[in-house]
Amino acid sequence: MKGEQPVCIGTGFEKENMNHLQETYDVVVVGAGHAGCEAALSCARLGLSVILFTVSAESIALMPCNPNIGGSSKGHLVRELDALGGEMGKNIDKTFIQSKMLNVSKGPAVHSLRAQADKQAYSNAMRKTLEETENLTIRQGEVTKLLVKEKRIYGAETFSGAVYLCRAVILCTGTYLKARCIYGDVEEFTGPNGLKAANHLTDSLKELGIGMLRFKTGTPARIAGNTIDYSKMEEQFGDERVVPFSFSTDPEDIQIPQASCWLTYTNEETHRIIRENLDRSPLYSGMIEGVGPRYCPSIEDKVVRFADKERHQVFIEPEGLYTNEMYIGGMSSSLPEDVQAAMYRTVPGLENAKIVKNAYAIEYDCIDARQLNPTLEFKEIKGLFSAGQFNGSSGYEEAAAQGLVAGINASMEILGKEQLILDRSECYIGVLIDDLVTKENKEPYRMMTSRAEYRLLLRQDNADLRLREKGYRVGLVDEQTYQKTVDKEKAIVKEIDRLEHTNIGAGPEVQKILEQYESTALKSGTSIAELIRRPELSYEKTAPLDKDRPSLPWDVREQVDINIKYDGYIKRQMKQVEQFRKLEKKMIPADLDYENVKSLRIEARQKLQKYRPVSIGQASRISGVSPADISVLLVYLGHGR
Repeated sequence: MKGEQPVCIGTGFEKENMNHLQETYDVVVVGAGHAGCEAALSCARLGLSVILFTVSAESIALMPCNPNIGGSSKGHLVRELDALGGEMGKNIDKTFIQSKMLNVSKGPAVHSLRAQADKQAYSNAMRKTLEETENLTIRQGEVTKLLVKEKRIYGAETFSGAVYLCRAVILCTGTYLKARCIYGDVEEFTGPNGLKAANHLTDSLKELGIGMLRFKTGTPARIAGNTIDYSKMEEQFGDERVVPFSFSTDPEDIQIPQASCWLTYTNEETHRIIRENLDRSPLYSGMIEGVGPRYCPSIEDKVVRFADKERHQVFIEPEGLYTNEMYIGGMSSSLPEDVQAAMYRTVPGLENAKIVKNAYAIEYDCIDARQLNPTLEFKEIKGLFSAGQFNGSSGYEEAAAQGLVAGINASMEILGKEQLILDRSECYIGVLIDDLVTKENKEPYRMMTSRAEYRLLLRQDNADLRLREKGYRVGLVDEQTYQKTVDKEKAIVKEIDRLEHTNIGAGPEVQKILEQYESTALKSGTSIAELIRRPELSYEKTAPLDKDRPSLPWDVREQVDINIKYDGYIKRQMKQVEQFRKLEKKMIPADLDYENVKSLRIEARQKLQKYRPVSIGQASRISGVSPADISVLLVYLGHGR
């Protein structure tokens, strides 16, 4: 398919624009942030010719806000992305400066990996990967217009008038569309970090009938590290044993010296300064129009919403080994410059802090993602896909996951193959996309473990077992890597079976080991698997009792322990998934006219007609569609319409 002419070439457009540069690619990707990088790489690796547009070649894989990858639930997304054949996990493994597994005091369902990145190294490494990828061209330039005929994309036009004919366009514009940065009464019409905004594409999208939203996010100040008194803060260390994000990374290669982070707190003086200057905050003066993320509020939001709290956590995180700048996590703000300086200096350890970069809020244009299919293709424009913050989400990890899926599905469509739809019982990426395309999101969407109903099955530790086969099937995972996962799964099943059938007696040696872990003594023989199920015991702790225990890799041992210990809960959740999938498999005809389903309530009919769900399962998650409406729809479809 590579090199063939796009479907809509020959419209006469090229004849009218002979005075401008004209080139042909299979895929045009607009934006080179985390979504754009994954989208471009996936298409190119699947053999398609790709051109990746960025407003600045120096901003590729830019981390304009927090200097880390992963975190609660976000770490799940990165490992799933890696299992499917994405790049983010590999890239952070090459460029991290501290790594930590979060929530280890809780169950494995919420364990989540988080790594501090060297921001410059991360960006440079990703750019190098892109530049060395066959079929992929990086182009600095602003895409200002999409070319569509008969509801099918056939190209994109840049600010200079150059035309790039193609068969698919993937929009990954991040926070750049008509971006406006604000602090106090200062406003700059730029993208993040002072980069050029993309001011023209929105008008083209509106002309195509695409509904736009206005969202907001923000970032804290950056402080000169040599002006911070760390002795007044709590040092935060990385894990002694680092776990990689990528299943392809050898754990032994990443056991490196790690940088420290630091924890301090706001206080009543900080809050007093903020409260006294709320009238100068653009958040409260009405200067900011966009809606901000509820789960990542600014410090002024925290002080107002949680007025009873005497202090809030502040994390001091290095931006990288290349710089002295420190990120002041937990204190994003859009307050005026003088107020920022005053409030930061009330925080223990920041009394003499020098601001390198002011905190600011940024507004940008994005879409209501309910205009998309679960493939991330626009319902009304064939060949037009979108991903990342343009879809109304927040976060690097959410963006990268969407970018990968959009890239895969654009490629599958061009190659004439079955597209990839991930449902919410399979992965966090499925939950993310399903929430975006079915639910009304009035603020930037953030992934959280609580959003995943089947989180015990969708753990970060088993992402390869869940998704490697899908990555292999679409062509992003090679045979050797896939076979390694197949062998791993076989080893896990074999070892669990052995432990279920390996019995031990209640002899003195056994009782002594049980006593060591304050575990109830045995009255009769039992299997080693039954002992592992005890909360105080584990696969590793029962090793002295297991004379025939084989030598297995750490990741196999981990899976054996979790699967035995949580066996009952896992089986229960698998039954729930079976019920869920029954509704997901009940497809709704694309041409169904809901006006003919007379027993549907008016609101449900209107919502279903507008958002056109692909399945009964998806329909059930649309706001305004009740269980009774679903029953009516099932009866209607069951009677052959």
